[in-house]
Amino acid sequence: MEQIKIFTPATIANVSCGFDVLGLALDTVGDEMIIKKVAKKGVTITKIIGQNLPLETHKNVAGVAALALLSETNCEFGFEIEIIKNIKPGSGIGSSAASSAGAVWAINEILGKPFNTTDLVRFAMEGERLATGVPHADNVAPALFGGFTLVRSYQPLDIISIHTPNELFATVIHPQIEVKTSDAREILKTTVSLKDAIKQWGNVGGLISGLYTEDYDLIGRSLEDYIIEPIRSILIPAFDTVKQQSLKAGALGCGISGSGPSIFALSKGEETAKKVADAMKMVYEKVGIDYDIHVSKINKKGIKIL
Repeated sequence: MEQIKIFTPATIANVSCGFDVLGLALDTVGDEMIIKKVAKKGVTITKIIGQNLPLETHKNVAGVAALALLSETNCEFGFEIEIIKNIKPGSGIGSSAASSAGAVWAINEILGKPFNTTDLVRFAMEGERLATGVPHADNVAPALFGGFTLVRSYQPLDIISIHTPNELFATVIHPQIEVKTSDAREILKTTVSLKDAIKQWGNVGGLISGLYTEDYDLIGRSLEDYIIEPIRSILIPAFDTVKQQSLKAGALGCGISGSGPSIFALSKGEETAKKVADAMKMVYEKVGIDYDIHVSKINKKGIKIL
């Protein structure tokens, strides 16, 4: 294989109660990437369409992730990467993760799959380190594994694929403002109360159980964040109103996607997810901020060849 074109999905991280450990992949939103094998060693970013991002390999998350992979091979050739960037940086739906995960997945395919998916997560995390200052896996893991993923441990890295109910749909509204992940991390507390931690653990366990048993009511009851959302929601215009109206429209639960500003809701069935989208739109029409909105089935495969 000399060249590969892929779709690499947007992702929702944290999923309310699972800060830095839970994530899911979307089906209708994502970047496209073309990765080509070339004689010259190393990694070159040749073109980025759609966003103004650095072409320098060491300043680009795809380049850094790809170099992390190649550092563990004896590769005698190199790669050129072209990115069609449909996910806006700072949107809260895994823009940097899509580029990082896509680069390592495609190179691994061209090399004949010498690395397993957990290895690919490890390499892609280096791109996240460049983007956010923290090598977190809650976006790159679902992009690479598909569906819902749980990062059970970071040291050693242990990723668990979680069952995804067929009728589960996501609605995501992206207000056209930017919240940098690094900035959103800086405002977080470094300690939490035992009372809040216990409630959060209960919700993580409840959400995992609800996904496996396809108990949508349990999923909804578990989509509550007592630790991160109360702090980060102040950065997102009309967050509380969007959440209130989404639940009123039938959403199982609603929260911040990643570090924001995107807000996500999970619903049972596409029809309800579309009603939730209409409710979100009505809120933002009154706020007067431009937005993008997406309704998507959960993507169980992750990255795919186009």
